[in-house]
Amino acid sequence: MKAILFDAPGSPEVLRYDDAPDPTPGADEVLVRVRATAVNRADLLQRRGVYAPPPGASPILGLELAGEVLTPAGPWRVGDRVMAVVTGGGYAELAVVPVGMVMRIPDSLSFEEAGAIPEAFLTAFLNLFTLGRLQAGETVLIHAGASGVGTAAIQLARVAGARVFATAGSPEKCALCRELGAELTINYREESFAARALDATGGRGVDLVLDFVGAPYWQQNTAALALDGRLQLIGFLGGSAGQIDLGPILAKRLHVTGTTLRRMPLPQKTALTADFVAFAHDRLASGELRPVIDTVYPLHQAAEAHRVMEANRNAGKLVLRVEESVTQP
Repeated sequence: MKAILFDAPGSPEVLRYDDAPDPTPGADEVLVRVRATAVNRADLLQRRGVYAPPPGASPILGLELAGEVLTPAGPWRVGDRVMAVVTGGGYAELAVVPVGMVMRIPDSLSFEEAGAIPEAFLTAFLNLFTLGRLQAGETVLIHAGASGVGTAAIQLARVAGARVFATAGSPEKCALCRELGAELTINYREESFAARALDATGGRGVDLVLDFVGAPYWQQNTAALALDGRLQLIGFLGGSAGQIDLGPILAKRLHVTGTTLRRMPLPQKTALTADFVAFAHDRLASGELRPVIDTVYPLHQAAEAHRVMEANRNAGKLVLRVEESVTQP
């Protein structure tokens, strides 16, 4: 099969489109002919050599995919259109997926649209509901609202009946967040998101914050949270180290949780997948929820997609279309 490979960590230029061994599915796995995958921040970190895949995972980049089943297992049959989160291997013509992680693609969605769903929507669902315990009527502040996870989180929170605030770095990205259902958008380059969030809640603060930035946002995040508020740490784009004040954790009885979907035990990810499908499949089929795609690139242009994400030029997902033919088993 063809795949995107690299021999040593580095810039996007280290990525190459080349031959790789075909993966072999285990007893509880399906082999998928990948039609589309998408770029995630974790892919950039892995390429740079600072985020190794978990033990046993494919060293090939790619944490999500959409395609067709080639070898049946469990309820899945040859030709089924499916999508899934994977621990690696998405940037390839073939990939193996545990049976419990496989999700059926709604008939109304293309492979490219489906390839933009799994990692973003499952990450958002995990942090909003499973860990963040967001309820209807509560208020959530979503950072990086125009990112893949951000655009998914805004929609999921909206359909769950929450008030949604979002930050973004340009007027255009703020407009996208409002289009998706954010009641309040804040350009973090121009104003204090904590001050705006407090003002919009009459000084009470928000119930939940989804943060991708890390240490630089700690003070504003804790200031923006209400009593018994929850802070979900999803990433550290601004760095993980710095001088922080722990006082608000005690004073406000705050709950701070960090997680990475990639390293969750498989039984937990399987349960998460089932919960997400029950909540979102019909909504994706009807268009009530939708993946937001910035650009679709052919797989061999993965390096360019990495450059775009590193420059923070995308709004929504960067999808890689896998068009090459493979010999079916």
